[in-house]
Amino acid sequence: MAGLFESIGDGGAAIALDEVEASILRSLEVQMLELIGPGPGGDGGGDPLAALFAEGPTEAPADPALARLFPNAYGDPATPDDVEAVVASGEFRRYTELDLRARKRDDALQVVRALDGLGGAGVLKLPAADCLRWLGALNDLRLTLGVRLEVTEEDEQGLYELPDGDERKPLVMAYLWLGALQESLLEAITD
Repeated sequence: MAGLFESIGDGGAAIALDEVEASILRSLEVQMLELIGPGPGGDGGGDPLAALFAEGPTEAPADPALARLFPNAYGDPATPDDVEAVVASGEFRRYTELDLRARKRDDALQVVRALDGLGGAGVLKLPAADCLRWLGALNDLRLTLGVRLEVTEEDEQGLYELPDGDERKPLVMAYLWLGALQESLLEAITD
């Protein structure tokens, strides 16, 4: 195993991580948790009945990375005057964003807990039930880094050719590594 996921059968996957890889991945997931924010009531807990009827925001997040993670359901309105699209997106967001945030938060927490259980370095084995959560968490990280790096489909290939002195290089390396992890996990669970 060379730092990428491999199939362990029954839809599960395993990956060998050294301490640096595990630490980087954990740190990125903790940052993702901070970006997504706390759950209802600020602590993720509270009254489950009240949470069932809680309404979310009606406007897209101002942070471009959050806007990418929680996009408008009906695309970005052509203009703010496109009242119908603005209202429809707002209504959809009000009833879905809190659940989507909770799922993304739970996925990131699952990754952090699995890495904590690894104890630094070793082989991490994921049962099939956890693999999709990991795929979601890796995808969220990659989308966020892509927004922060302003990556477009046209310039993604150029990321492999950045000079060593480019200040974006560490984040670009993390972005590319996350893509490789995501691809290898997808291949491992579909074998």
